[in-house]
Amino acid sequence: MASSMAIKTLATSPFTRSPLTKSLSSVVRLVPFSTKSDDDDAIPTAGISRPLSDILKELNKKVPDSLVKLRNEDGFTMKYIPWHIVNRIMNLHAPEWSGEVRNITYSADGKSVSVVYRVTLYGTDAEMYRESTGTASVDDTYGDPVQKAEAMAFRRACARFGLGLHLYHEDLL
Repeated sequence: MASSMAIKTLATSPFTRSPLTKSLSSVVRLVPFSTKSDDDDAIPTAGISRPLSDILKELNKKVPDSLVKLRNEDGFTMKYIPWHIVNRIMNLHAPEWSGEVRNITYSADGKSVSVVYRVTLYGTDAEMYRESTGTASVDDTYGDPVQKAEAMAFRRACARFGLGLHLYHEDLL
């Protein structure tokens, strides 16, 4: 059996960290893996992939309050997870995920823009994707409306896998 050494990243989950430690630092160690398989053309992996059920189980955990932000919109206070935090959580628990903008559409009156975003998870046993939309007003004075709509669509697509979904149902708990 042929074997080699690969780098495997062992990161501490933001779900299990103490509130005092906010960084998503990781520790690297060498782990052996086998390059022998039934298919001689198979590409060896370092073992970062996991079954989808394991990935989904991690994504469905409650996000710590220290990573959740508040935003006031139209007199209402909303909780949300910034897109860059969602991105880091995805990288931690589903390192082989991918995302893509599928469509950008401006409203007929030109006052808003909508983005359709697809997130795909790749597990050792299967792959699955979820899509969602985000819409932003073109008249907002802060930031690029397409970027805002994309960030919203990205967060919502990840929520369809369970990431941060508890924020939508806190009033029911």
